Amino acid sequence: MGIDDRLLKAVADLGWSQPTLIQEKAIPLALEGKDLLARARTGSGKTAAYAVPVAQRILTSKQSVREQDVRALILVPTKELGRQVQAMMKQLTAYCSRDVRVADISGKADLSAQRPILMEKPDVVVGTPSRVLAHLNAQNLVLHSSLEMLVVDEADLLFSFGFEADLKNLLCHLPKIYQSFLMSATLSEDVQALKELLLHNPVILKLQGSQLPDSSQLQQYSINCEEEDKFLLIYTLLKLRLVQGKTLVFVGAVERCYRLKLFLEQFGIPACVLNSELPVQSRCHIITQFNQGFYDYIIAADEQSLADPSAAPQMSAVKGKKKKTTEGGGKAKDKEYGVSRGVDFQNVANVINFDFPTTVESYIHRVGRTARADNPGTALSFISHTELGLLSEVEEALIGADSVLKPYKFKMEEIEGFRYRCRDAMRSVTKQAVKEARLKEIKQELLNSEKLKTYFEDNPRDLQLLRHDKDLHPAVVKPHLKNIPENMKGTNPLKSFKYSGGRGKKGKTVQS
Repeated sequence: MGIDDRLLKAVADLGWSQPTLIQEKAIPLALEGKDLLARARTGSGKTAAYAVPVAQRILTSKQSVREQDVRALILVPTKELGRQVQAMMKQLTAYCSRDVRVADISGKADLSAQRPILMEKPDVVVGTPSRVLAHLNAQNLVLHSSLEMLVVDEADLLFSFGFEADLKNLLCHLPKIYQSFLMSATLSEDVQALKELLLHNPVILKLQGSQLPDSSQLQQYSINCEEEDKFLLIYTLLKLRLVQGKTLVFVGAVERCYRLKLFLEQFGIPACVLNSELPVQSRCHIITQFNQGFYDYIIAADEQSLADPSAAPQMSAVKGKKKKTTEGGGKAKDKEYGVSRGVDFQNVANVINFDFPTTVESYIHRVGRTARADNPGTALSFISHTELGLLSEVEEALIGADSVLKPYKFKMEEIEGFRYRCRDAMRSVTKQAVKEARLKEIKQELLNSEKLKTYFEDNPRDLQLLRHDKDLHPAVVKPHLKNIPENMKGTNPLKSFKYSGGRGKKGKTVQS
């Protein structure tokens, strides 16, 4: 492909022996200077598909042009993804870091604090549209004469996160001619609109007809259950270790995160909470430690009302309830937060939709956190009667693909013996307890965030000691609930629901 030896050496260090399909198709076209619109499913290697050509073009430019300037701009919808893209670029340019400098400006730091970084004119700037536009308006960043490449990662999310106006204003600051890449897991109407704005005679790559892996790699199940049964099921699945390996549990609102965390605490099941109210440093650290095997469970709020205001009509009764819970109490949400989209959770064995996602795209991105690359995975969705319409939409969208949701059949009466324990725990998790837990967690993570920013810069080894899954305990914890009675220990009502493969704690392979 004509790629610089220093980049190839870094690729070898990363252990990439063969390009993925998207990389094999996109990299040669990008190196020829063509604009690209690429759709490939989550976990297919889209980031490297644009990162390699960006780094290569900068190295080629440096052979003839000595002047230091910003040559590439990578737009991302969330701060978490911004950090990941910067990390990927730095890994790829490990042997040519002096020639390819990368700056991530998507964080919450003051513009004045980031100004010195931009004054050095890094070769690649990574940021959210709003942050990049703010720096352009402050004249900390000038692109109209130097920019050669524009990348829009997770393109389908930019409009739904409310970046449409920022993006259009940002285009006024760009030169007339530049190469563009649009990368996305879905090709929505928003992406088509972006295509008209940014691309010139693009090559369109629609790889992998199905947006999710087929059933030989990804097992998808749905269970019809109402509110109390959802809590009963999650308790049974986790306490009896019927779900094995690292697991992401998605809920629909911040309040639900803490309600579920406090409920699981009653049974001695530790879990991390991930939502838009937590500081970005804490969120990124939680994801890093989860990837390293420190935690088994993350409860993530995938707040659709925040991510996609336009989706409100699709979600009448359910959406109304969820909006109330997210608005009540707590700290202002970070509009540039995203858990289900783009964030690279590694070796996730299972995704559990405790609350069903409100759009097809959200389902694809949530479930796409597992069964990445060639690894197997399982997705389990709890469906209440109010969510049946949403399930139908997802099933309709997946028709024709070998990635269907199968009903998970079992007799609810087989876990009735656990219901009294479930109700006992739920009584302890009051609205006041949830409110106190929310405030306590935010205060705790704000302190953690400051530690992460200052002390841990000088003491990186101590970073591993900072944990995010500690008990919050604002609810009254009933000690007897932590242990399963002897007469129930042989119970395995859901024994057919097992995951084989993936990684468990500390990276050990788990076999069912």
